[in-house]
Amino acid sequence: MIVAGVMSGTSADGINVAIVDIRADRAGGRHFDLLTHAAFPYPPDVRRTILASMNSKKASVADLARLNFLLGELYAGAVARTRRLIKPTLDLVGCHGQTIYHQGEAAAFLGRRLAATWQTGEGAVVAARLQVPVVSDFRPADIAAGGKGAPLVPFLDYLIYRHDRIGRVVQNIGGIANLTAIPAKAKASAVIAFDSGPGNMLIDALCERLYGRRYDRDGRIASTGKVLVPLLAHAMRHPFFRKSPPKTAGREEFGREFASDFVRRARGSRKQDIVATATALTAYSIADAVRRFFPRRSQVTEMIVSGGGARNSTLLAMLAGQLQLLGVRLLTSDEFGLPTEAKEAVAFALLAYETWNRRPANLPSATGARKPAVLGKISYA
Repeated sequence: MIVAGVMSGTSADGINVAIVDIRADRAGGRHFDLLTHAAFPYPPDVRRTILASMNSKKASVADLARLNFLLGELYAGAVARTRRLIKPTLDLVGCHGQTIYHQGEAAAFLGRRLAATWQTGEGAVVAARLQVPVVSDFRPADIAAGGKGAPLVPFLDYLIYRHDRIGRVVQNIGGIANLTAIPAKAKASAVIAFDSGPGNMLIDALCERLYGRRYDRDGRIASTGKVLVPLLAHAMRHPFFRKSPPKTAGREEFGREFASDFVRRARGSRKQDIVATATALTAYSIADAVRRFFPRRSQVTEMIVSGGGARNSTLLAMLAGQLQLLGVRLLTSDEFGLPTEAKEAVAFALLAYETWNRRPANLPSATGARKPAVLGKISYA
């Protein structure tokens, strides 16, 4: 089956599309080949609107409805452009959508305690434009089953990175950083996954605020700065880092309010030092998650990194230094034949394939759900 996976992360940089040939063997195993992938940045005004809508205390209902349909058009266009790169006919699309709110923990609301999530981008529009069925809105089914709604990518991580002799942490560094721990010889029920903290989100916010740039390309700004140790120590005292998994984070924890406080506490410091400290926060919080939750060195000996943060050489150097102290070797998903920027899009292609075949694809050990759940909603062409 030829499936397109569509991903747009919490950094709201744009749209990643991966087209994958997926097949199952007689034993129930899954195999896939990545046929092609592409990335499409959001137009600046669209990105500004998305960022303003995320975790917003005041938003126009009409604009949110329009954004839902606009993103459907953009997703369809991105898949159509990517599809022209290959010959096979597309059978299915798995579209994650753009997260504008994620609250994995239940909180009081109108007399009830509720968890909630919202990924916008109308699947019906994508299906109508492409004339292909679309699976979208993956996270609510896991929340309905008592889970956090995230992370969902561990389904792919377990499939491709499980090893009989090596314990691995698979670390995605997108807007938020999330990890999947796969012990040697692990069964799916033994996989642990959770968000470790900010990924590129804080770095991007500070680059935009201090330099008028969308991100720190290759970590060049951070490479010229020095880490502000007191500021880093204060940030690492955020209560999220002490919470036990399963746990999930978003702009609600590390968004605009966190960035504003970070800048305020760094007042009088050089701009490059502030960015270097934000970069160090991502590296230190990832290593701290490994140290805190996998204390025995034999549990984890490799970390495989993917996501946009894998292109930040300064961040990877900081992370490698921290992991070396723990006896953990740093690798990237490129070294395993899966491009770092395509991995999450591949994951949602695979999740859509499972949904189409009426199979659950959440890992309750990762999300905290009471039971496995078939994820997503299907829009027919």
